[in-house]
Amino acid sequence: MSSAPRPPDQDPRPPASQPDGRGATRLRASAGVREGLDRAAAFFAKPAGRTEPLLARATRRWMRLMPLIIALGFVAALIPITTQVLTNDYGVSGGLAGALGVAQAAPLLLAVSRPLAAWCIMIVANVLGAIVTLSTGDGRPAPWTVMIIVSYVVVCLLLSLRESRRTLLGIWLVTVVVSLVLGAFRDEGSQDTGVLLIVLSGVALLLGALLRERGDAQRRLVEQETISEAERSQRTLLEERARIARELHDVVAHHMSVITVQADSAPYRLDGLPDAAREEFGSIAASARESLTEMRRLLAVLRSEDTPGERAPQPGLSRLPHLVEATVRAGLPIDLSRPELSVLTHLADVTPAVDLSAYRIVQEALSNVMRHAPGARTTITVTLDEEHLLILVVNGPPTETPDSFEHSGTGHGLVGMRERVRLVGGTVDAGPLPDGGFRVAAQLPLLTKDSGTA
Repeated sequence: MSSAPRPPDQDPRPPASQPDGRGATRLRASAGVREGLDRAAAFFAKPAGRTEPLLARATRRWMRLMPLIIALGFVAALIPITTQVLTNDYGVSGGLAGALGVAQAAPLLLAVSRPLAAWCIMIVANVLGAIVTLSTGDGRPAPWTVMIIVSYVVVCLLLSLRESRRTLLGIWLVTVVVSLVLGAFRDEGSQDTGVLLIVLSGVALLLGALLRERGDAQRRLVEQETISEAERSQRTLLEERARIARELHDVVAHHMSVITVQADSAPYRLDGLPDAAREEFGSIAASARESLTEMRRLLAVLRSEDTPGERAPQPGLSRLPHLVEATVRAGLPIDLSRPELSVLTHLADVTPAVDLSAYRIVQEALSNVMRHAPGARTTITVTLDEEHLLILVVNGPPTETPDSFEHSGTGHGLVGMRERVRLVGGTVDAGPLPDGGFRVAAQLPLLTKDSGTA
């Protein structure tokens, strides 16, 4: 009598495609080992720092070549010394000694640009050399020779200048483990160099890392100062433009107001105007009032909340004597040279924008003299030619010691000068003089009211 077949789910034998518990454990262990090896390979194969050679950004060619020349000098010295020491002191055959010398020293050339790859090659060559010396040496320094220690410390210095702290810590831990493991197999009568390599490599890695981080901090500080200076210059330019816009509002508003009054009063002042002319004058007055309203609305956007309303009329060249008098009372000797009376009458018809810009340029030049060259004798010359108004402000060297903070000025006052000159289509030239003084020369187009504006 045959028994009934056993259901598949009760079959005690595991399917061939499914491993048992021990097989699954082995698979998980092998997978973990492979993952760890992959992570270690990625850790050491990909450099954390730059891959360009050391001093690659130096301005001089000899400075860019200096790291390679130093590395070449170490290689040229270490290869023959290693070969001779291994042959004479450790009894290694000449061919093997030469191969070990090259493998242990040549990576220094690669370390100039890729120190991590050079370290990987060197650590393998050093371990092989240590195994050879441990098997042949008797009472000699072990496991590392003096040449290995020298080349390894140099590579550690190069590594510390390029790699991150995480990478440097991993390299030092590998050095510690390898030195202790190999040191356990040395003869009792031999000198232990494993601890020496651990200490020297740790000092080299730490010292180089500190120097690199200090250099990086200084570079970041310089970059931040450059960015801050650019931002300050841009902010000064925007503030000067807003100030010019506020000042020009007074100039333009005056003329627009005159147009409005003339257009409104024309039908009453002129008899016999046709209705079309009256409507035209009314349209002109309405457009002028609308323009004034829009200009005041835009000015409210440009004016900061803490800027008080300016009620005084904007100054011009006619106010230069008052400016010079106030500056002289502040302790700055000034010689003012202006055009003759007939020319001053001609200047009365200069456009308000040019008149205001000329005054502000002289004002800013005198402010710079007071800040950076206190007590210096200053000469202000205002002249005319057929098409231009010429302004020259020259000061000599300071007779008093300027304040350290003021003396280190950023030159932002010159930004305002250039912006005002650009506004009216002129030019300005400012710079130091050989005797220690300073010169500001501006040329403004002489566009009069009668000739119109450009």
